[in-house]
Amino acid sequence: MGVCWVLIDGVGDIGRGGGSGAGGEGGEEEEESVKRSLLDIAQMDACCSVASSGISGLMDPVQAGLACGSDTAHLSMFGYDPRKYYRGRGAFETMGAGLDMQPGDIAFKCNFAYLGKDGIVESRRADRNFENVGPILCDFLNGIAIPSFPQHSVAVKYATEHRCGLRVRGPSLSDNITGTDPLKDKLPLRRSCPLDSSEEAELTAKLVNSLSQAITEALQDHQINKDRVEQGKLPANAVLLRGCGARVKVPTFEEKHGMRSFMIAPTCLIRGLGMSLEMDIVDAPGATGDYHTDLQSKARTALATFKKKTPEYELGFVHVKAVDDAGHDKSAELKLKFLKKVDNMIGELAKGLAEIEQETGKPFVICVTGDHSTPVAYGDHSAEPVPFSIAPVKVSHAVLLLSHYHHCFLSDSVMRFDEVSCAQGWLGRFQGLQVMGIIQRFRQSLERVRRGGEEVKRKKTAEPR
Repeated sequence: MGVCWVLIDGVGDIGRGGGSGAGGEGGEEEEESVKRSLLDIAQMDACCSVASSGISGLMDPVQAGLACGSDTAHLSMFGYDPRKYYRGRGAFETMGAGLDMQPGDIAFKCNFAYLGKDGIVESRRADRNFENVGPILCDFLNGIAIPSFPQHSVAVKYATEHRCGLRVRGPSLSDNITGTDPLKDKLPLRRSCPLDSSEEAELTAKLVNSLSQAITEALQDHQINKDRVEQGKLPANAVLLRGCGARVKVPTFEEKHGMRSFMIAPTCLIRGLGMSLEMDIVDAPGATGDYHTDLQSKARTALATFKKKTPEYELGFVHVKAVDDAGHDKSAELKLKFLKKVDNMIGELAKGLAEIEQETGKPFVICVTGDHSTPVAYGDHSAEPVPFSIAPVKVSHAVLLLSHYHHCFLSDSVMRFDEVSCAQGWLGRFQGLQVMGIIQRFRQSLERVRRGGEEVKRKKTAEPR
């Protein structure tokens, strides 16, 4: 039995505090509409079919009350306690961008940023539309020398939008240091500090501060930044070194869960995490991990991968980033637009999975959830739990998803995929570490029901008339 797991990054939201183009017009209708989250307003038909055909709940990706990052959330949902295994997001971003990580290396998830006067980070994101110049600047910085550290080398690789991965290789490095990112605009660029008293941490912090200064000096007079200033754009004259980390040492996903898996995730952070767990990474043409992504290509690629006989996959993980970007950009219009696009993709997946089942007899389960909430009112991750729904796949007439096990213990009364509706589901409220157990138990229960149904059919066929 196969599992198709769609993860909508930043899916959750909160009741609207007013307008932003997402509510009704005037009077009681508008007052009522601003109490609803964007996920409710989006009218996600395919996702609602998943919820109405299976069981639902609310998930705290790491723990209740924690506004977590995507990396710790995904680790948790894949069954790896981030309190035990997390070593910073830098290695994930760097591996996902295409740089290898060896024992002893450290890496950073980086932002191209605008550094103003007196060392103030005026904007942590120089520009989200950075695809044309980002690779050029990364190639320029690749191999940059670190003053006073001739034994250490630097590799830089473009990721997506304003992001890149950066790896430092050399002797006596430690990932137990702070980064240079102030985490908010209009604050001074931070100096890296050791988080323990070891010589390795002391040396690494000094190295990182020297590297940060060297990068800023190199970017200051780059022709691209001169041109950007003339065009009235912010110069990308600094790189914020975030989330220092080494490659995690964990059992593989297949070793831990007994399932051969693949991942479709152009977003380098998630892609690198999948690589760390030795999930097979599958590229979807035109899938970019940003607003320009081709979501239907992700659906087609996932279906084609499930159809393969060698290897035969039991779980496919499809990650969608653009919804989270819209939340960070505080755009209700964009978030609604991409929620609808994701819903169309899920509908296409459901139809395709049902066709595979009809052709091969292999049944499928589809699971839809998020990794955290990114409300447009905040422009950042928040601590609200996210909806979670899982259901068997079946297509009947115009209905995208219709469980042939409806009204049994594999279906609750939830009819919509949103925060309030899923809170009433049988799964209740649970933590991300429980997700893989829920998926496994749902598969096992569904298989028992199917075997029972086949046995009943055989007995009826054998009965004399």
